[in-house]
This record gives sequence, C-alpha cells and structure tokens, in this order.
Amino acid sequence: MADYDNRVLREQTAAAGVIDAGLRAYMLRVYNYMLTGLVLTGATAWLTASTPFGQLFYRINPLTGAVGMTMLGLVALFAPLGLVLFMSFRIDRMSVSTAQSIFWAYAGLVGISLAPVLLVYTGASVAQVFFITAATFGAMSLWGYTTRSDLSGFGSFLFMGLIGIVIASLVNLFVHSSMMQWIISVAGVLIFTGLTAYDTQAIKESYFAGDDGTVMGRKAIFGALRLYLDFVNLFLMLLRLMGNRR
Repeated sequence: MADYDNRVLREQTAAAGVIDAGLRAYMLRVYNYMLTGLVLTGATAWLTASTPFGQLFYRINPLTGAVGMTMLGLVALFAPLGLVLFMSFRIDRMSVSTAQSIFWAYAGLVGISLAPVLLVYTGASVAQVFFITAATFGAMSLWGYTTRSDLSGFGSFLFMGLIGIVIASLVNLFVHSSMMQWIISVAGVLIFTGLTAYDTQAIKESYFAGDDGTVMGRKAIFGALRLYLDFVNLFLMLLRLMGNRR
C-alpha cells in the first residue's frame, strides 16, 4: 500500500513538473511576442518621426510647430482599432501565422500613430518615462503571475474604468480641459497598472497543457496583444503626466 501511495505521489509530482515547465515556456512565448511588438512599434515610430517617410502621415506647421495629420495619418491612427476588433472576434478561427501577421501589422501601425510623441516630447523625457513604464509593468506583471489572490473580481471594475476614460477622453476633445486631461491620465495610470496584473493572471490561467500547437499559439499571440496594450497605454498616460514638451 505504501509503495502504491509513493508511486502515485511521484507520478503526480512529475505531472506537476511537466505542467510547470510548459507554463513557463508558454508565458515566455507571450512575453517574447509582446517585446518584439514593442520593438517594432518603437522602430516604426522613430522611422516615421525622423525620416521623410513621416511626411506621408504628418505635417508640421513651420510657424507654430503644431503637428497635423494627412489622410494616411488618419488611416494609421484608426486602423489599429479595426485590427484589434478583428483579432478579438476571429482569433479562434485564425492560423498561427495569420494571427502573427496581424499582430505585427498592428504593432507597426501603432508605431506610425505614435510618431508625434517623438516630435512633441523631448527624447530624454520619452526615455525616462519608458523606463518607468517598464519597471512598473514588470513589477505588476510579476505580481499578477505569482500572487495567490484571485484578481478576476477586479476585471469588471477595471473594464468600467477603461470605458469611463475613453468616454472622458472623447469629451475632452471638445472641451480641451487641462484639469480633465490630468484626471484622465491619473485614472489611466491606475487602471492600466491594475490591468497589467489582471491580464497576466488571466493569461496564466488560460494555459492548458492539453492544447495543441495551434491553440497554444493563438492564445500566446492574443495574450501578448493584451499585455502590449497595457504597456503602451500605461506609457502614454505616464508621458502625459511626466513628459517634457519641446
């Protein structure tokens, strides 16, 4: 009887070890996709802001220094939203290669839409805020991965807050209130910091050792998209609070 119990215990321990190794590999794949997307976004933003290529998307007023968008710039601004919605509704029916292609296209278009950030803010403040964002994101993602607390209860609250700042941002396009912009930025930092931990835990819990390669690949790409959105939006909110304009 004791031998049987020991054998069962060893089998359970071995199974747990396999699952743990698989989970680590899965999460590493998610983070690799996310980091590659961020690198692509940064490179595209720099290319658009620093070379004549950017003239296809933006015009700078020589008198005021204001940055205006061309028609292609408006397409680059709104196209990523369409790609996110398309991935959200179709991810379960995509091949892994198609999902990857859409994710890379999305990251590149976001880079084009973020090019004015490099024109409006000083390079030093952009770099400083980027490292602050990376440290905050890393700490919250690590906590979301390791905590034993169930963060699912915060999901509805964070989603409602996200909808709130989207609506407030649209309203502020017309009222141009600096106080409202400051409130939106502070709320955005809190919401996307919370979403980083929440999404990390949700991605971790979505792992299933029995998934085949295609399903696992889709989950990894969509998980990377969620974390990518958290990082980029947290960066933008912090930049509005802490960035120095040229």
